[in-house]
Amino acid sequence: MYPRIEINLKNIVENAKKVKKLCEKQGISLSLVVKILADSKEIVQTLVENGIDCICDSRIMNLKSYQDITVEKWLIRIPMISEVKEVVKYTDVSLNSEMQVIRKLNDEAKKQNKKHKVILMYELGDLREGCLKEELEEILKESIKLDNIEVYGIGINLSCYGEIVPTEENMRELEEIVEELENKYQIRFKVISGGSSSSYNMLKEGKLPKKINNLRLGEAVFLGNVPCFEEEIEDLNRNNFLLKTEIIELKEKPSVPRGKRGKSNSFGENITFIDRGIRKRAIVGLGKQDVRIECLTPVDESIIILDGSSDHILLDVSDSSKHYKVGDIIEFKLNYAGILTTMTSKYVERKIVR
Repeated sequence: MYPRIEINLKNIVENAKKVKKLCEKQGISLSLVVKILADSKEIVQTLVENGIDCICDSRIMNLKSYQDITVEKWLIRIPMISEVKEVVKYTDVSLNSEMQVIRKLNDEAKKQNKKHKVILMYELGDLREGCLKEELEEILKESIKLDNIEVYGIGINLSCYGEIVPTEENMRELEEIVEELENKYQIRFKVISGGSSSSYNMLKEGKLPKKINNLRLGEAVFLGNVPCFEEEIEDLNRNNFLLKTEIIELKEKPSVPRGKRGKSNSFGENITFIDRGIRKRAIVGLGKQDVRIECLTPVDESIIILDGSSDHILLDVSDSSKHYKVGDIIEFKLNYAGILTTMTSKYVERKIVR
């Protein structure tokens, strides 16, 4: 059935082993961010069987589906108060920046007779989650008094919102605040998490400060790519996800619509059309409900992606040397955002290639 996303599990496992080995060489633990898999239990189980001992996801629903897999589980989106019962039940660690949430986690952990681990997030400039220095210290002071909370460590997030990249300067800032808090409160954090796959280059070059002993990596493993820099990682497999779609209409049509135009299309967008004359246009059975069209790259490089609607993607196949017909399959490579959205769609079949 189509549309279908084909996942090269062998290549992903190879990448995971190589990245984990590099992390261990630098004294770094790897927490593998698996949210791109959207609860693909078979893939996660295989990765765990091949040496991954910690997984991260932002959705508690996904982590719940992995409850039978013996691996440390992190919730990497700040928990919602409404989900603290599930967070304590199905995860070992959660990232936190709100004292109100941590208190709720403590109360729930007491009910479940557990000790829940928290990583306190420090705001290092990217302006997503995290506390400024004074608030971080206040939350730490209160959290270490809670009976059913273990302050597992300090973490930061970079590159995901504000495009701020890891540097020797901001990594040193993280190290300095960790040392200051440890000395002041006579504690030792078990985990200092220095960000995501955008930290890969510093990892490879051995430039991460000694205090940083953990990275939360996803894109580097699954795509062989360094986000924010958009650099291919040498020796890692790329294009491990391939989207296959079926042509449902193939006709020659004008390249500019005719008639009176409204203010926008069905998605509230105003499209600019280029008059290329009469062109051969293919429609495939996939749409914006399933994938961000701008995240697709046709394997056939002569194909032009025109745009689409909720259930259709329109392609100009005029320049292709292939003689397409209705029912033929057109393949796309995807970037991280494209894979994330496509894997989330229940209308796209998943096929694991071993």
